[in-house]
Amino acid sequence: MFPGEQFKIDSENISSGVSDQPMSDKETLQGAINRVNKAFQSVADADYWVGIEGGIEYENGEMAAFAWVVIKSKKLTGKAKSGTFFLPNKVAQKILEGKEMGLANDIIFNQKNSKQNLGAIGILTQNVVNRAQLYEHAVMLALVVFKNEELYDPNYCSA
Repeated sequence: MFPGEQFKIDSENISSGVSDQPMSDKETLQGAINRVNKAFQSVADADYWVGIEGGIEYENGEMAAFAWVVIKSKKLTGKAKSGTFFLPNKVAQKILEGKEMGLANDIIFNQKNSKQNLGAIGILTQNVVNRAQLYEHAVMLALVVFKNEELYDPNYCSA
């Protein structure tokens, strides 16, 4: 998104302030917003802060998985949602029983720490798409406001 620019990335483990397994689009977005706001408050000397939260939505007997990415500067906030994919019924059942998706995947697919490795998408696509790749497009889309600051300036309104 920013060719020629160099970024130094510092990672912080910041609580989302939502349940360990967000169960709706709204709760997942709130988790990403909470993470970016807490990062903004705790690391003052950055140019950008990023919050990422993965979650699920269960509707009509199907469970979809996705993530929200929120990126903040001192002036603007960008938001985007990753692609969505549907979980197998066996995984969905474990989640409905109260297990977090990473643990449900570990149980169903005989994995260890899949949440931090391939993630559900990596397991299900046999690593054609992994967890990082799933989030990558959402990060790029959340950066759209920063590539077009003049169009997203919060002080400008044509109404």
